[in-house]
Amino acid sequence: MSGVARRTVVAAAGSAGLAAALAACGSGADDKNAAPEGAALARTGDIPVGGGKILADKGLVITQPKAGEFKAFSSKCTHQGCAVSSIKDGVIVCPCHQSQFDISDGSVKSGPAPSPLPPEPIEVVGEEISRG
Repeated sequence: MSGVARRTVVAAAGSAGLAAALAACGSGADDKNAAPEGAALARTGDIPVGGGKILADKGLVITQPKAGEFKAFSSKCTHQGCAVSSIKDGVIVCPCHQSQFDISDGSVKSGPAPSPLPPEPIEVVGEEISRG
């Protein structure tokens, strides 16, 4: 072999391949796998009146307190950061310590959560709900 160890060549080739792969995974607007801005999160028919839907992968809870009124909140409990897990009887429930939040404004109905779920902007156009 000519003075360059085989592992050096393999490492260099691996680094070049990694750099090319990372460049191909850029976050440019033309990325075909990225969801377009304003892409629908849910359809209005997916959100029950007096209830809601947790979008765990988006860190979001969308509720419909009254017919045609849609709200969104962070799905992260303000007590210790657990993800909320259910919506029942007009409240969003955290499984860790049973904090409950009102579906209409995210306010604390019962603790130990110290503050409301932060609101998240959404937009309803026709039957589609997207980030606002």
